[in-house]
Parts: sequence; structure tokens; C-alpha cells
Amino acid sequence: MSDGGAGKRDRGAGDGGSGLKGRLTDGLYGLGWGAVKTLPEPAAKALFRTLADQVWKRRGKSVLRLESNLARVVPEADAARLAELSKAGMRSYMRYWMESFRLPTWSPERIRASMEVLDVHRLTEGLDTGRGVVLALPHLGNWDLAGAWVTTGLKVPFTTVAERLEPESLYDRFVAYRQGLGMEVLPHSGGAAFGTLARRLRSGGLVCLVADRDLSASGVEVEFFGDTARMPAGPALLAQQTGALLLPVTLWYDGTSVCRARVHPAVPVPESGTRAEKTSSMTQALADVFAAGIAEHPEDWHMLQRLWLSDLEPRGETP
Repeated sequence: MSDGGAGKRDRGAGDGGSGLKGRLTDGLYGLGWGAVKTLPEPAAKALFRTLADQVWKRRGKSVLRLESNLARVVPEADAARLAELSKAGMRSYMRYWMESFRLPTWSPERIRASMEVLDVHRLTEGLDTGRGVVLALPHLGNWDLAGAWVTTGLKVPFTTVAERLEPESLYDRFVAYRQGLGMEVLPHSGGAAFGTLARRLRSGGLVCLVADRDLSASGVEVEFFGDTARMPAGPALLAQQTGALLLPVTLWYDGTSVCRARVHPAVPVPESGTRAEKTSSMTQALADVFAAGIAEHPEDWHMLQRLWLSDLEPRGETP
């Protein structure tokens, strides 16, 4: 599914992604996909746990940003509790990457056994109506594993969107990886994705979008953990224009080898108001479901970038 994790630039941090650094990044991810999946599983788990702890100890920009974000989610936490949460958060984040690197080698049986989805009837019954379904989820748990579960466990293909990464070769790796899991992946940029997503929905298809962080600066402002953030308008607009069902999903790890998820009740299209007003109301409803899921499992929220508008630098860079 579309994601906002590694490979993305935190524009507020001033990171680059071209030239030598870009080639190095691409090479490292290539090494990860090529080597990590061949390791015995206990060794892979130990390696990524160690990496998580080392990254956390260095207290770099990503860890500090994660901790700052978690301070909004758990406002009563003292410094020791925030450090504990950020350490657990980095371990959860690295678990996501360890699983994602190894996911192409997993059998359908292993994928199905690694996910437990609560209230999945809301998805299957929605698809049975033929009206199309939009699944919207935050950066919780392992959204790629959830996507693989949909294509293997439910045997339902779906379409998603991926931000163009730098370098281009890294983006191509991500697209090939997700296509190999049975997903149709469209580029986020260029403006053509929305029309394709709408066509898939009008034909009764499934669209899955990670939707807790706006990438275009044209998103919808929402109240999120007591402050203003911006989230994508796409899920709400697609539901309005196509008649598709809009279902929020939250995910979390439960301390075992299983990733859990819940399909929440549909977000309805308001009966009155302008398109902008309806979009704002529906996006706020998504944000509220996301916030509840994140508050329950803050350590599994992989948000290592700026999100709230008040965290943006004065020069006006977008999140």
C-alpha cells in the first residue's frame, strides 16, 4: 500500500535524495531485499531489533521527530515514558521493514497466519454489494502485510498509490515489490491516479490508501490530538464521486508474531453541504478513528516525519 516511511523525504528536515546519497540509499534497500529474506528468521529478528536499538540510541532527527509526535499522542507521558515509547516505536518500525523484506518469500499460508483482521465482514459485505470500497488507514503496524493478506487471504486484488521516491530506481523497487504481492500501484504524482482509482471503484473494485499524512499540501485540515494537521482529501472525494464505501482500518502488533487489524464502521457521506464541507467532515471522521487507534497502540505508529502544521518550519515547507 501507499506508505510514508523510509525513502520519503521529511521536507522540514531538509533531507536530500539525489546523486551519491540516492544511489547509496537504493543500494542499501536492494541489499535488504536481497539479503534479509535469506536469513534464518530468528537471526533476522535479532538483527533488526539490534538495528532499532542502535538507531534509537543515536537520537537522530527521525527518532527525535517520532518522540515529538508521540508526546502529542500521550501528553501525560514524562521524559522516561516518551523514551520508552520511542524505543518501542523504533523496534516496531524495524519489525515492519524486516517483515516487508521477507514478505515476498512467505507462502500464502504464512501470510494468512500472520494477520488477524477483526470485523472483516464490513469489507467483504461492502464488496458484495458491487459498489466499491475504499480502505483508509494510518501508518500503524504493517500495512504491506495487511495488503498481502487481502490479496492472498481474501483473494481480492486492489489498487493503491505510492509516492514517487528519490532516486527513481528506489521507487521502481517499491512498485515491483508491491506488484509482486498482487497490488496495482499507481504513482502519486501526475494527477492521473484519482481518475484510475475512481474507475476501479465504479467497477466494484477495492482501493487501499494510507491516509494520515498529506503529501501535496492540498489536503484537508483536521483536528488531531489537539492540534491542526493536514490529511489527504482523496478517500472522502472518491467515496463521494463514486458511491464507494469508505472504511477506516487500524492495525497493531500484539506482542506475538501476528499483526492485528480492525475494519471500522463506514464513514457516511453527509446528506447536506458543499463538496468541500462534506470532504472536511468525512476526513475529520477518519482522523478521529485513526487517533483512537493510535492512542491505543502509540508504539506502532510509524510517523517519523512532521505532521502537525505548527511543527512546520517558518519558511512554509509542507509536511
